[in-house]
Amino acid sequence: MTTVWCRGIRGATTATENTREAILEATREMLQQLIAANDLRPEDIASAIFTTTPDLNAEFPAVAARELGWLDTALLCGHEMNVPGSLSGCIRVLVHWNTTRRADELVHVYIRDARNLRPERAQMTAFTVQSPDSQS
Repeated sequence: MTTVWCRGIRGATTATENTREAILEATREMLQQLIAANDLRPEDIASAIFTTTPDLNAEFPAVAARELGWLDTALLCGHEMNVPGSLSGCIRVLVHWNTTRRADELVHVYIRDARNLRPERAQMTAFTVQSPDSQS
């Protein structure tokens, strides 16, 4: 029998501005890289918690997950603590994933200016993910 654990996968990115489009674009890119890096399937995702820095409030980042098909996944959005000197325009996610993988096999994705948050975990754009608009 194979054991399934609920593992946490982290991701972070930054939005170029406080607009609905910029927040969704940045979140979608981060999620697509998490999906590609870990072979995530929506039916295996238990829940996801999204946070933004207080300067981002034009849209809920969870909308991007819904657009990617996470329709039956519990999603929650909130704001990060407003720590002086911290990275602004930042979107973070903690995905709770039901998987047989060990914790050291998970790929956490830190892109754009969020690479500086966890340089030891930052993914160079190793995963090229096309948006639905750019596919032929």
